Amino acid sequence: MASKEQQDLPVHPKGEESGAPSKNAIKKAAKEMEKAQKAAKRQEQERQEKEKAEANDTAKHLYGKLSGGIGEQGEGKTLTPTALRELSEEWEGKEVTIRARVHNARVQSAKLAFLDLRQRTENIQAVVAEGGKNGISRQMVKWTGGLNRESIVLVTGLVKKPKDPIHSATISNLEIHVEKVFIISEGPVQLPMQVKDAMRPPPTGEEEDSEGQVDSQGTPIVSLATRLNNRVLSLRTPTDQAIFHINGAVCELFREFMLKHQFQELQTPKIAGAATEGGSGVFEINYFNTPAFLTQSPQFYKQMAIAGDMERVFEIGPVFRAENSNTPRHLTEFTGLDFEMEIHNSWEEIIDFAEDLLVFIFKGLRERCKYHMSVIQREYPDAGNFQIPEGRAPRIRFADGIKMLNEAGFEASEDEDIRQPIPPSSPSHLI
Repeated sequence: MASKEQQDLPVHPKGEESGAPSKNAIKKAAKEMEKAQKAAKRQEQERQEKEKAEANDTAKHLYGKLSGGIGEQGEGKTLTPTALRELSEEWEGKEVTIRARVHNARVQSAKLAFLDLRQRTENIQAVVAEGGKNGISRQMVKWTGGLNRESIVLVTGLVKKPKDPIHSATISNLEIHVEKVFIISEGPVQLPMQVKDAMRPPPTGEEEDSEGQVDSQGTPIVSLATRLNNRVLSLRTPTDQAIFHINGAVCELFREFMLKHQFQELQTPKIAGAATEGGSGVFEINYFNTPAFLTQSPQFYKQMAIAGDMERVFEIGPVFRAENSNTPRHLTEFTGLDFEMEIHNSWEEIIDFAEDLLVFIFKGLRERCKYHMSVIQREYPDAGNFQIPEGRAPRIRFADGIKMLNEAGFEASEDEDIRQPIPPSSPSHLI
């Protein structure tokens, strides 16, 4: 009979010693080793094939990452890329260098690839085809067609007319036949949203909850929240570019009109020790342990300037109002176009001047911003369709206006602001 110590000893299967791997473990390790050897062999084979292909790539100097400045790629000469908006049919057959973003890239075949190059509000198609006078290789075709979207590239090529208009490009009557293409800044592989998907109005109403879904044409729906959370990307859309251009044009026209009428421009403080205007809330801030407020308007300072014999003054600057209201008519921060002027005979002088100012701005936008308005109208067809009446606009006294609203079935009082929107059923002259 075995002793107690012998009974406590571990029992091992026959042929196996304590600590030795099992047969299954040995087989598994052998398979893993064989798999790793095959992978290493495959990688080595791919490396050799890549080196061989690169050695045989006669176009490797025509593409890749930009190793130095633009001038260096231009053989030591200072190079100024051409703006897409400058291109016209007069450029046909000429060489051009474009600095633009890759809006889209695709490989059509081993011998052909396409780039969609975007520059602010314009885009143009670029063709990369094997052969040509520069000897473009298949490796260059494949590399170019695989560029990440939103990469910034420097492209040199010949401007040519396509056989058929390219409807997906704003410049539809021209295309660039690529000779060289270099990456200035490579875009990420994965983007939170595609710029091309944001090139249409954001969803409204029930569609606002459609984030992550696609529309009837299979295009991803990009909500307003996604656009604002990725503002750098949404700013790249042609519509946003055009909106900011027109915003600047309004300020330019306002300033031009004011200076033409001998107004003095001011830059007034935006932090004050007290509220500068009644009727609206203020944002309180801590000014070195002393209470202060963001100014609601430059009204107080404009009146000081008039009392200081400046006669006519104006300002373009930020305005802050603590109006906790969720309506389309309330803003907490905006850019104000303010003016103040002496009255010589009647308060109607200000009405005449303000009307002339608005007509001047609207006419100026129509004349100077035709192109940018057309860009916005691609997404918002009714934008910019404002009508400028001939002669003076009709003027209605407040009491008469309240009476007309009440007669039209809209409740209004002389003692209160008109707070509700006028119903669409009201007569057109009240809207």
